[in-house]
Amino acid sequence: MSFIIRSVSQDDLQQLTDLAKQFNLLNLPGDKKVLAEKIARSEASFAGQLPKDKSEYIFVMEDLEEKQVVGSSLIIAKHGNEEHPHCYFKILKRDHFSQDLGLGFIHQVLRFQLDTDGPTEIGGLLVDRSYRRRPERLGKQISLSRFIYMGLNPDRFEKRVLCELTPPLTEEGRSEFWEALGRRFTGLPYQEADMLSQTNKEFIESLFPEEDIYLSLLDAKARLVLGRVGEATKPAQHLLESIGFEYLDEVDPFDGGPHYGARTEEIGPIKQGQKVILGEFKDATYKNQGLVGFGTNDIRCILTGYEVRDGVVSIPAKSRDLLQLDLNHEVFVAPFEYGRKK
Repeated sequence: MSFIIRSVSQDDLQQLTDLAKQFNLLNLPGDKKVLAEKIARSEASFAGQLPKDKSEYIFVMEDLEEKQVVGSSLIIAKHGNEEHPHCYFKILKRDHFSQDLGLGFIHQVLRFQLDTDGPTEIGGLLVDRSYRRRPERLGKQISLSRFIYMGLNPDRFEKRVLCELTPPLTEEGRSEFWEALGRRFTGLPYQEADMLSQTNKEFIESLFPEEDIYLSLLDAKARLVLGRVGEATKPAQHLLESIGFEYLDEVDPFDGGPHYGARTEEIGPIKQGQKVILGEFKDATYKNQGLVGFGTNDIRCILTGYEVRDGVVSIPAKSRDLLQLDLNHEVFVAPFEYGRKK
């Protein structure tokens, strides 16, 4: 079975909608109208027609034999500007000591922050339920492919990359953190507030407290989920950690989910990857396995065996055919395996 990762097109609308409905992520909802707009924005972004703070790139994985979109991921080139700041809670420590009692406490506090010069953000990671746990590790492929494109086109992205991970939610999809904090300041239910924040952040800036919030005053259920990752999201967390992402001591102001980040140049596939020229070695053994991709106005990327010598990479003829690529073309190649950061 053959898979290729490529930029999304309007022809993918129905299949991407069906895929998104399996999960209904906030930044890739199962709404056909919303996805049509996102696909149009992605096409304009790849074509270089939008400024960085408006650009959003959607990648899809296609099962070529079934002609079926079975996975997706996305990059928001810049998350946070003057018009729509990136907002989060920074977790800090504050010391309190009583001379009279001879004792003190170290309290954790939440401090509301706004970033008008935000980082690049990654998200939208989906794999069709029927394609999970396959030996090709499709989720890892569609996730890492984003960094292949970033390695090819670094000027389109920021020096920092952020990923907001989903925390534990109740079976009804309720956030205990939001119930204990956000709802008290906005009066809105979690899902409504989170959806509203995609297009309007004014209510957050206006209604959230500017003063530090002591975690010891929050409900125990809210403290328990703060900064933690939900079970379904742990594989994504482990993958991010393996390529250099770290917990930033920052959480989402709605659900308390942790923010992970890294300097762009230090991310595994970008740091260990390289731009090379596609060639052909008759004696290649293809012992290395990695992602090979190319493109600026679009992207095509596959997992394949490869061998690099003096700035030239050789891949099997079948892989060249999948990429629809001639020799002497510039590509980006990066390893597929990374040791998990301790």
